[in-house]
Amino acid sequence: MTGEEFAKRLTWLRLQKDVSARDMSLSIGQNPGYINGIETGKTLPSMTVFFYICEYLNVSPKEFFDIEITHPKELDRLVTYARKLTGRQLEHITAIVEDLGN
Repeated sequence: MTGEEFAKRLTWLRLQKDVSARDMSLSIGQNPGYINGIETGKTLPSMTVFFYICEYLNVSPKEFFDIEITHPKELDRLVTYARKLTGRQLEHITAIVEDLGN
């Protein structure tokens, strides 16, 4: 992932949480313009701050870098429910999801 892709992913996830860059910066203990600096490509976070960002956005580092997952919270919630289903129920859900994808 390039710095530009990192910035776009951060912006996407932040907007999904419906929070301003300023509020997010302050919430993770940084100066008000910190997230804006990342999103405009002026800087990258340290590893420590990256983990704070992931925690704040409620995503794992793996989910952060998986750009194919556009709604990680919803996917995680779906998987949580799916783990409680029987094999037959999972087959039904899989058929529905396959139908939705077509």
